[in-house]
Amino acid sequence: MIKGYFAQLILDGLKTTTIRLGKVVPRLRTVIIHSDGKPIAEALIKNVTYKKVRELTDEDAKRDGYNSIEELLNDLRDIYGRDIHQEDVVSIIEFEITKKFSDINPEDIYLGFSPHTIAILANRYLRDVLDEEEKRIVEHILRYRSIRTTSLKLFGSLEKRWIIRKTLRKLLAKLLDRKVINVDDKTIEKLAEISTFWRRYLVEKKNRYSSEQNSDFGGGNGSK
Repeated sequence: MIKGYFAQLILDGLKTTTIRLGKVVPRLRTVIIHSDGKPIAEALIKNVTYKKVRELTDEDAKRDGYNSIEELLNDLRDIYGRDIHQEDVVSIIEFEITKKFSDINPEDIYLGFSPHTIAILANRYLRDVLDEEEKRIVEHILRYRSIRTTSLKLFGSLEKRWIIRKTLRKLLAKLLDRKVINVDDKTIEKLAEISTFWRRYLVEKKNRYSSEQNSDFGGGNGSK
């Protein structure tokens, strides 16, 4: 989880590394960056280097969003709850932003998100509402990163790709409903001009809103 101040530095391209105590070996090359409980960007891990604390430079600190080595070490002490020693090993993880989640493409049925990114977010934020078929599709997209390959693996045919595409749109809509991804109605309205799915989604959303408003005001003969 990234602090709000550092999140903005990341989005502005001013923070391009993160320094962690110990020898860290990333499991994945593609990661989702979170701030204040929400995903803000997708990043590619470009490189990992290891140094002892005494080898760190002010340049290392600045690339991690700090003004000096002292400021970096003070934060590491707060994060890890212990003293930081000169012989301690740290990992410098260099990353590159590949997708800002604030960059929405209203001309793309997936709003500019790749199937793989949608699957990552669905796996993290929608596990409690996924049915069995959706879980299988998410797992295969995570593994193979391809609609084509997922269709062949799950259904033995490319003709079933429409099922996967439809599922990805449904998952994206659920992510919007849960405000994991924030998209304004004007953007959805623009997308609805070229997509029947998003046109239906917009109508259903407006109907839900109207129903909630009516419920807030009460109903029946006793209401005022």
